[in-house]
Amino acid sequence: MTSTAGPHGLTSPVLQTRATRLFGVRHPLVQTGMGFVSDAGLTAATSAAGGLGILSSGLLSFDELARAIDDVRARTDAPFGVNVRADQPDVEQRIELMARTGVKVASFALAPRQPLIERCKELGLVVVPSIGARRHAEKVAAWGADALIVQGGEGGGHTGAVPTTLLLPQVVDAVDIPVIAAGGFFDGRGLVAALAYGAEGIAMGTRFLLTKESPVAQRVKDVYLTKSVNDTVVTREVDGVPQRVLNTGPVAQLERSNPATRLVRAARNAVAFQRMSGTPWPDIVREGLAMRRNHGLGWSQVVMAANAPMLYRTALLDGDPETGVMATGQVVGLIDDLPSVAELLERIADEAAQTLTSLEQRTDRD
Repeated sequence: MTSTAGPHGLTSPVLQTRATRLFGVRHPLVQTGMGFVSDAGLTAATSAAGGLGILSSGLLSFDELARAIDDVRARTDAPFGVNVRADQPDVEQRIELMARTGVKVASFALAPRQPLIERCKELGLVVVPSIGARRHAEKVAAWGADALIVQGGEGGGHTGAVPTTLLLPQVVDAVDIPVIAAGGFFDGRGLVAALAYGAEGIAMGTRFLLTKESPVAQRVKDVYLTKSVNDTVVTREVDGVPQRVLNTGPVAQLERSNPATRLVRAARNAVAFQRMSGTPWPDIVREGLAMRRNHGLGWSQVVMAANAPMLYRTALLDGDPETGVMATGQVVGLIDDLPSVAELLERIADEAAQTLTSLEQRTDRD
């Protein structure tokens, strides 16, 4: 792929960072692992276009993950990653599978403990946890993580309260490993801004969700495209942990419902998810206990966590925004099209090059 965007282009030293070298990719652009969204098709499209695609495995069984990795491999020989949950009972078997099948990056939504990081590195995987606080960044960096995805409060799904513009410089100053900025990014200007802060690239979820290769139902994509930056809300009522989602009727209903009603709904969803996924009940219980321990959740919140998979699936894949829940970053209000992944990455690279040229010209005028 060749850029036509002036003197910087894709070979500009500014756009070739520690992250591109670490991941073995052309663009300092990462597609985050999103449940029900980051499937084999989207992951392969991102990696084939020169970014780092990350396959989401949190809602896949072990066998489904193996098939999905094979699917990505059949579509591209470019490097890609797999996002795993550090609290999954079979997490070690998953990272061993990843190493055997040539996966480049082990991405973690929850910060993995030191022994798991060490095991990943023994297997030759590049370890990239996602964090939302400086202290977590310092901890996993000290444990041997190779890079970090740092998501500010603007980001979608599970998120914190500190905006990217404050969290990013905190983390960049605190660690000496590559930092990938997430939360509020969608174009080349944002990429240049993140690089100026000291990041080595950007990661995007909502922007990749709204592409042609995204498996999200067209009807739901159309809903996303109508939303503004003020149409999101952070709620605990999906699974007990703060998540940024579109502020829709189902979310308002969750917020208004009483605890007993929420628990009954969550129990029904737990049964539905178990039937859909085939996950053994003992594994579901162990995951619930891990959530209680890692997030400090009460028992009612642990039961509520069963809401999330079915509520997201209902909207994103089944195409029912009137019943399901749609995670999103605030950046949804700045997105108005559905490009292919290749078009998107080319556009961002071109915009970044043009922004750098504009800054140089401004300096020359001064």
